[in-house]
Amino acid sequence: MSLADPALLAVGLLVAAGLAWAAVVVARRRAAALASAGVVAGGPGRGRARLGGVWFTIAGVAVLALAVAGPAASVPVSHASGTVILAMDVSGSMAATDVAPSRLAAAKQAALSFIDAQPNTVDIGVVAFQQGGLEAALPTADHVTVSAAVRRLTAGGGTSIGDAVLASLSAITRKTVTIGRDGSAPNIGYWPSATIVLFSDGQDQAGGTGTGTGTGTGTGTGPDSGTDAAASVAEKAGVHIDTVGVGTTTGTTVDVDGYHLFTALDEATLKSISQATGGMYHPASDASELDGIASSINLRLTVTNEPLPLAGAFIALALVLLAAGAVLTVTRSGRVV
Repeated sequence: MSLADPALLAVGLLVAAGLAWAAVVVARRRAAALASAGVVAGGPGRGRARLGGVWFTIAGVAVLALAVAGPAASVPVSHASGTVILAMDVSGSMAATDVAPSRLAAAKQAALSFIDAQPNTVDIGVVAFQQGGLEAALPTADHVTVSAAVRRLTAGGGTSIGDAVLASLSAITRKTVTIGRDGSAPNIGYWPSATIVLFSDGQDQAGGTGTGTGTGTGTGTGPDSGTDAAASVAEKAGVHIDTVGVGTTTGTTVDVDGYHLFTALDEATLKSISQATGGMYHPASDASELDGIASSINLRLTVTNEPLPLAGAFIALALVLLAAGAVLTVTRSGRVV
């Protein structure tokens, strides 16, 4: 237990000690006066009973002194806290309309719903990825700023999911995270309270390590080596990646640089990423399904010690003691004091 103002407790206890000393002195003088007058006081037990009200009152003053000192106990409290990076696919394929009004619009709405559902103990950042991860907003507790960053996103360019994961890890660690030229994965420490939520149709370009080019409208059926390497870095760092599949497996055509290209949801890639990092894959074929994703993604709970004020409890105890003292004084002496 801690005290906000120990000095007040010291003063209060001095007052209580003074009252106790005065009560003892008065009791002894009374007993001596009765003895000199030849009056039998009725034994020590009766004397203590007579002073019972006084001692209850003094105890109440002592407890009240403790209450005004601002006592508080440190109790463990669990919070849904940590860092969440919303990795948003803004490639050309996200302009497809197989999810109304478009994949990107539906993903943005789901991301905004997710932001609104999070407590202020969760720092949220945004990474928009096209041909490489583009950091849009670093993690912050200012969810209004994060929502504004999501609303500004527009579709265009290619997709590299591997780069998106690396950019998200860079935002979490506040350091640039890259895969070595020899394919070696960096050690970025352990970040168990961080989560990446990746909104994508899974259309990935080859070489997702910041070196590839493309339009993001391929038809791959699984992650490339760059994506695997990035997911491995996240897994070793304890960062879960929850993937949200935006689009339909039947697919549709989309205009990219004047070309009509076919694009469909690649669930295999997204499932592989989430499974490799201990996250979950969330299929979503329309906007109504995306709206429920905010409540289905589980953030890890962290436990922190927070002060629990105890002044109210001590005040209540002091009032009980003071009231008991007053009752005993009245019933045994016929006087209030």
